[in-house]
Amino acid sequence: MIQIGVIGGRVASDWHLEAALTAGKLIAEKGGLLVTGGLTGVMEAASKGAKSAGGLTIGIVPQADKKSANSFVDITIATGLGIARNSVIAHTADALIAIGGEYGTLSEIAYGLQLKKPVVTLKSWDIPGTVTAKDVDEAVSLAFKLAISTLATEEGNGGL
Repeated sequence: MIQIGVIGGRVASDWHLEAALTAGKLIAEKGGLLVTGGLTGVMEAASKGAKSAGGLTIGIVPQADKKSANSFVDITIATGLGIARNSVIAHTADALIAIGGEYGTLSEIAYGLQLKKPVVTLKSWDIPGTVTAKDVDEAVSLAFKLAISTLATEEGNGGL
């Protein structure tokens, strides 16, 4: 199962929240597993969208308490790592979609790029190595396409 991470701010505009809701729904409809930071804002909206389409959601929270996750998270991974949990999100996802966000999102993008994970941005940071999508549909399609391509390459290289 392809694991798509949706990353973005805990505080977000209505546009970013609606985009995250739609992204989560589309990820679930395509049979993907949604990975987020498990908290509010973009993370909660994406999780809500995935749940509305019958999808499975994982929230990787910075706290040591599983109860800190939003109510749309099915599986909570309580790390107790604070912002260092951003590395766990990047390691877990096969591709990342950044929707808006601030410095936490920037760090997740950086981890993703360092790990050679596809990173698609939607009204987010413009960083070399990322792929900018024009809308939510394109962001989700690109994330799946790039994740599948990257996974196939890794398998062809013996999983390296």
